[in-house]
Amino acid sequence: MKKIFYYFMLFGSLQLFVLTGCKDNTTPDPSQSAYKTLTTYMVANNLDLPNLLSGWVIDASSIVDSTDFSIPNYYVFDLRSASDFANGHIKNAVNVTLADVVNTAKSYTDKPILVVCYTGQTAAHAVMALRLSGFSNAQVLKFGFAEWNASFQGSWANSVGNAADNNSNWVFTASPTPSSFDEPNWTSTATDGAGILADRVNQMLHNGFQGIASSDVLSNPTGYAIYNFWDAATYTSIGHFAGAYQYGTISISGGQLAGINPATTNLVYCYTGMTSSMVTAWLNVLGYNVKSIKFGVNSLRYNALKTAGKPTWHGAYNYTYVQ
Repeated sequence: MKKIFYYFMLFGSLQLFVLTGCKDNTTPDPSQSAYKTLTTYMVANNLDLPNLLSGWVIDASSIVDSTDFSIPNYYVFDLRSASDFANGHIKNAVNVTLADVVNTAKSYTDKPILVVCYTGQTAAHAVMALRLSGFSNAQVLKFGFAEWNASFQGSWANSVGNAADNNSNWVFTASPTPSSFDEPNWTSTATDGAGILADRVNQMLHNGFQGIASSDVLSNPTGYAIYNFWDAATYTSIGHFAGAYQYGTISISGGQLAGINPATTNLVYCYTGMTSSMVTAWLNVLGYNVKSIKFGVNSLRYNALKTAGKPTWHGAYNYTYVQ
């Protein structure tokens, strides 16, 4: 009888060991904030910002088929309005709204997705959403449809300038040291990292493109927390908004997020407004209130950027389009 009792206890212990030993270590910790659950999941799945800012933009000249001016190796998603799409678009392109870009992409999985908008800036929001949603090869068409044909280049051609030259709100000083802030505090109906990420991406898309005119910022840079997304040498040589922080990189694991205040309006800018739009979308998914400065420093110190060999608007190609 004692032996039977012994074997019964041993069997029960083995069951307990198997159950506890096979515990799913990805089960959310209920004591964690939704932000912490999300960021832990993103780091574990290579969705930290530096991983997503690799090969995300491509120039039309490198992918266009010169025989019929299509882009055969991609599904082309065009985010422009239905009327503008009807007036001219890339052959075989699909007219998609920003809010629905991830859902639409689920039906287009056997080729990479190329997103087109007017200037390349709204498309960057879409591509960030796609990359966060499993479409890791999604790309932005550089400079958008403005680059495709001169008939559509007005949005870019009319947005370059040198308004910051000799402006007292544009300086060449070293970067100030950012303060340290608490993480964003928000809730989600989802409890696991994947579910929270899907909810946050959907919310970001439905909020639409988050941008601000560079002229508004130049007139009052102290009204915002501004982050320059360049290397330190360019930050001082080309100059920057007064008070802007130089952030050559931003990542969850690198600790730079501690310097961004979730309780204020934050602005990010780069050369053309495309990279900053990618960064803005990613930060908004994390719960920060961020806008991208439209057209970047191309709208403020175009000649200085061009002289320094930095990314600048180069004019449109003469590729044909369909209606």
